[in-house]
Amino acid sequence: MRMKFKYILLLSVFLMSFGLPKNIQKKVNKAIQSTFNIETSTLNVIDIPIDIVKTLPSSFNNKSLYKINKDDTLLGYAYIAKAASKADDFDYLVLFDKDLIIIKSKVLIYREDYGGEIGSKRWLKQFIGKTENDALVYGDNIAAISGATISVKAMTSAINTLLSSIKILHKKNII
Repeated sequence: MRMKFKYILLLSVFLMSFGLPKNIQKKVNKAIQSTFNIETSTLNVIDIPIDIVKTLPSSFNNKSLYKINKDDTLLGYAYIAKAASKADDFDYLVLFDKDLIIIKSKVLIYREDYGGEIGSKRWLKQFIGKTENDALVYGDNIAAISGATISVKAMTSAINTLLSSIKILHKKNII
């Protein structure tokens, strides 16, 4: 019995190391479908060489940056990550078109009692159109939200570092 439990636990950890958790994957798929107006697509992990990963300002791993394809056609890119808030992390998604322009940002899972307003479409739409050459500044070109200061600053910082990383990856012809 004990050996069977260890086997099941090991198998579960092994299977979870591939792909996204189901609850995240479902939200990502829905966002991609509605944004690109398609029913099906594939997400292919972008393999970033370790020597380049070390130069990036944000942390990329084998579950962060994806190509979005419909059949053999590149539609765009998806970045899925976590950002730190006051006491916990929140999961977010950023979708880029094939020219590396942000076309959607979405908070996938927010775990705090306060600050969830950053998940509103109205607030998140200010990231649409941003590119690797943009710099985001809280309170300047990124609106503040009363009661969500920490989360707003965290999301702004996360998008800034993402855009900086995208710029490096683009220059190195990774994307």
